[in-house]
Amino acid sequence: MSGTQRLLRVRCAARRLLSAGSRPPSLRWVLAAATASVALLAAALTGVTAWQAAGRQAEHRERDQLGRQAQALARLPALSTLLAQGAGPYAQVAGVRVAVIAPDGSVSGPAAAVLTHADRDTLLAGHELSSSGSLGGEQILVEGRPGRNGGAAVLTRPATYVQEAVDGTRRALVLPLLIGLCGAALVGAVAGGRIARPLATAAAAAGRLAAGERGLPGHRPGGTAEADALHHSLAVLDAALADAEQRQREFLLSVSHEIRTPLTVVTGYAEALADGVVAADEAAQVGTTLLAETHRLEAFTSDLLALARLEADDFRLDPAPTDLADVVGQAAAAWRVKADEYGVVLRTELPAGPVEAVTDGFRVRQLLDGLIGNALRVVPAGAPVVLALRAGEPGGPDGPQLQVRDGGPGLAPEDEATAFRRGVLRDRYRATRPVGSGLGLAIADKLAARLGGRITVVGHGPEGGACFTVRLPPADAY
Repeated sequence: MSGTQRLLRVRCAARRLLSAGSRPPSLRWVLAAATASVALLAAALTGVTAWQAAGRQAEHRERDQLGRQAQALARLPALSTLLAQGAGPYAQVAGVRVAVIAPDGSVSGPAAAVLTHADRDTLLAGHELSSSGSLGGEQILVEGRPGRNGGAAVLTRPATYVQEAVDGTRRALVLPLLIGLCGAALVGAVAGGRIARPLATAAAAAGRLAAGERGLPGHRPGGTAEADALHHSLAVLDAALADAEQRQREFLLSVSHEIRTPLTVVTGYAEALADGVVAADEAAQVGTTLLAETHRLEAFTSDLLALARLEADDFRLDPAPTDLADVVGQAAAAWRVKADEYGVVLRTELPAGPVEAVTDGFRVRQLLDGLIGNALRVVPAGAPVVLALRAGEPGGPDGPQLQVRDGGPGLAPEDEATAFRRGVLRDRYRATRPVGSGLGLAIADKLAARLGGRITVVGHGPEGGACFTVRLPPADAY
């Protein structure tokens, strides 16, 4: 193996490692990790809170117990005799020490050293005592209660007994916290998988659509509303892509058929000229035929380019205040010579005054030219072509309307729904009437939409032929 081949293999391996390392984690694991992290944080906060609460609760229980015992002692009629009797059963409790304050303020008993003057004064004043102190170098809890006939009883117990209870409670907390953490991680993994599964399915479906597959199996509702909406959108996209591609195939077949005929004619005559088959007196006729077929190809190509520009996102409009009556008048003047050549009566129906609109006058004229040319192709000699303009009502929802009506053969009722689809009318009527490239009405539809309006057709208008109506938006819509 050459050094260059080894270098290429190393580079390929490095790219694979980099691509694998840069691959983002799946949503399922992200959700599981997020849920586990939240559970861990919640467990930690709960543990800290429970840890501190366990100490406070244990101390509270111990003080409550000592307080009740001190209260029982304080209710005895003779506090001074308690020490002589060993404070009854309370002195037998492990770690408990007793101190007695006589009514005269004297303090006696094993726990006397822990009481301060302030503690004594508090008890003699009839108030309860709950404090901490140090006795023999050991931290102790102190609970005192005033006596019935003066004086007070005080009980103490080392804090180590409280710590033992705290440690037991804290040890009991560890297992539930661990179980809760594991359960939260498990629930997070399950929830992450459940949430991510519809997204993963949608991503796979989108990938299959991008790869060219159509007719994907339908989604069964029952998940979340968002997942159902996503799968429904993919199903709509699937159907729209299939329809668009079918129409594109039909359009390409139509284009190829339309181009093949003139190309065949041009190729045949060109070969005849090259072989010297065409006689000198036939050269003019051949040239005329070649020129006509070339013009046909040029017109078809121009229509294709116009339609492509209309469907582009950067199609430009220059809206400005425009007198539509002037635009219609210019169009009529430009087409009158051609109409006279065909023997067609071209007339206009215009309001008395100007019809102002904020629109692109050049594109409106382009739209009218396409409709007029389409009408002149099918209207017989002596029949009319009418250009009509109606102003919209001031403040009303409808803007001005432009109409191109003719006295031609018209359209069937079923044609009205498909008249603006590419090549539909051309394929339907090519054997019975003169047809163009099949793109003119599609261009008119796109132009009307770009101008913010819409175009409709009625198969048989007032003159007997087709009636195309362009409704532009009102001036206040801009």
